[in-house]
Amino acid sequence: MADKKVRIRKAPTTSEQAEAARVKNQVSAEPSKISAVKAKLPKPNIFRFLRPVLRPLRWLVPTYFINSWREVRQVTWPTRRETWRLTLAVFIFAVVFGSMVAGVDKSLDLLFKKVILKQ
Repeated sequence: MADKKVRIRKAPTTSEQAEAARVKNQVSAEPSKISAVKAKLPKPNIFRFLRPVLRPLRWLVPTYFINSWREVRQVTWPTRRETWRLTLAVFIFAVVFGSMVAGVDKSLDLLFKKVILKQ
């Protein structure tokens, strides 16, 4: 009887995901009639009127905050279920660790009172 080797599936890397998206976009590269018409229409620039206001704000907002905001937008946030599960794990750990510290504290208190103070 031959033992089956367990295969572990690796998560795709970022470059593999990008390649898959590029291939997917190439397959659907034939634009429909609607998208062809949309491509010919000029895109309205709603921020055109805000440019004189936003340009001076660049001087007021440090580059650090701009780059930080870009990084935050790239974060993959956990789902609601993952958040609850991790929160529950933190609470359980806190209770267990707190009870261990309380137990050690109580035992050292008793030891100190009996050995050193001899009460």
